[in-house]
Amino acid sequence: MIFIRYLKNLNQIGKDKLFNKRKDDRRKSSSKSVRDKILIVCEGQKTEPQYFKSFPVNKEIVEVMIPDTGGYNTDSLVKKAIELMEEDKKQNKEYNQVWCVFDRDYFPAQNFNNAFILAERNQIRIAYSNEAFEVWYLLHFHYYQDSCRRKEYEKRLTELLKKDYRKNDPKMYTLLESKQKEAIRNAQNLLKFHKEHSHDRENHPEKDNPSTTVFKFS
Repeated sequence: MIFIRYLKNLNQIGKDKLFNKRKDDRRKSSSKSVRDKILIVCEGQKTEPQYFKSFPVNKEIVEVMIPDTGGYNTDSLVKKAIELMEEDKKQNKEYNQVWCVFDRDYFPAQNFNNAFILAERNQIRIAYSNEAFEVWYLLHFHYYQDSCRRKEYEKRLTELLKKDYRKNDPKMYTLLESKQKEAIRNAQNLLKFHKEHSHDRENHPEKDNPSTTVFKFS
């Protein structure tokens, strides 16, 4: 598991989505000292970290930390994020936002759902993907609502990219950047689809395959 700490300029992005870049805000940022400190805790060691490290933000500090022990997933990942928050708070390094990024994968539904409960109690935001982070990549090309396994995601991406898909490709953000608006729209519509087809009209992340909330970074 990899932990990524980001510092981004609050005046650079304002209330915009993290995906947006505005020249006016960047110009203002040079004369301001306010900083928005964000902690992103990733379950994955390749795909997610490589993608987030490519975000077009003014990163004052990017610290990548690989623990000696692994095995973190869903709720245990949130617990680790809480631990990091508490450690940094003692050193006067509190965060304005803390995010946990993980996949539905094959983890027990109970663990997956507990992660959301624990995160809400501790004001931690979640960006999940069901079944895997690659569904976010696929939504840059087309709207999908048919469920499939992660191996199928990789096969489809290889076809769409017209080259072998690699989980640790550092150029994925750049390759997909021009299609972000479509990806955000498709991801939102996918959540809407699941909600409309649910008996209680609520989203059920543990069941909604495919789905992703990676677009919610703000």
